[in-house]
Amino acid sequence: MATTAGRPSRVAKLPPRERILDAAEELFRDEGIRRVSVQAIAEKAETTKMAVYRHFETKDALVAEWMRIVAADYRAAFDRVRTEHPGRPGEQIMGLARFIAEGLPAISHRGCPFINSLAELPDRSHPARQVIEEHKAHQTRRMVGLCAEAGLSDPEQAAAEITFVLEGAQVSTQNGSIDRAGDRLMRIVEGIVDRHRPPLDASRPATG
Repeated sequence: MATTAGRPSRVAKLPPRERILDAAEELFRDEGIRRVSVQAIAEKAETTKMAVYRHFETKDALVAEWMRIVAADYRAAFDRVRTEHPGRPGEQIMGLARFIAEGLPAISHRGCPFINSLAELPDRSHPARQVIEEHKAHQTRRMVGLCAEAGLSDPEQAAAEITFVLEGAQVSTQNGSIDRAGDRLMRIVEGIVDRHRPPLDASRPATG
């Protein structure tokens, strides 16, 4: 939903539902889910509370839809690196690491929307939390698939290590505990990929 246009001019051109989502996204990211009221969302979207409920039955439904949008951005990153590096799964893995690394500056002052939302949604039956958990499971499956395509030994272990690094870098950036997190992330992921690659001569028949 991000664009280069200024917010007032951008919002004026959006249909009501998109205006509400745009306002909710900005408020949820900047102020958190619990602190933001439906009235505040309506005011920022330049509409009414009744209109918000006309498009979203509950605030929880609106939060879940926002999480679907955020998750879609991450899924798009998987699709993008596959297009940019066709037939090169190792480069695709590094492309995903780069996507996370380049997004760290934004996380440093806003935080990761998934991490922030999980902290505010302890009830695992909450629709938005379910969206996040389904997204994370899907992301893990795709990473395991990439590791397998790259010929890495024990793709599940390699994917787990990479996931720990990607998510850990976001948390460390958010709390300011590690400097140069993006550079470190790239080096660590590259090291994981290299370590899990089989020896170049592993497929050669034994001689002598």
